[in-house]
Amino acid sequence: MRLALRFLRTLTLDPDALGAADVRPLLEAGISRAAVRDAIYVAYLFNTYDRLADALGWEIPEKEAFEAMGKRLLKQGYR
Repeated sequence: MRLALRFLRTLTLDPDALGAADVRPLLEAGISRAAVRDAIYVAYLFNTYDRLADALGWEIPEKEAFEAMGKRLLKQGYR
């Protein structure tokens, strides 16, 4: 997990510093190529959302709203 998080941190903060060799330790640690790919996709989306939120001034819901949305998602899933 720490290897993956370190990789994603670098991907977020200094993507030009990464190369194919940086994925090798993840694969050697037992993380599948599909899991690495999925982690990159998730990091990409969260980074995009974060930048959009900052640029457009999106409001962040209160804690109670997040809890309510979480319960609804657990019950109904994404639709």
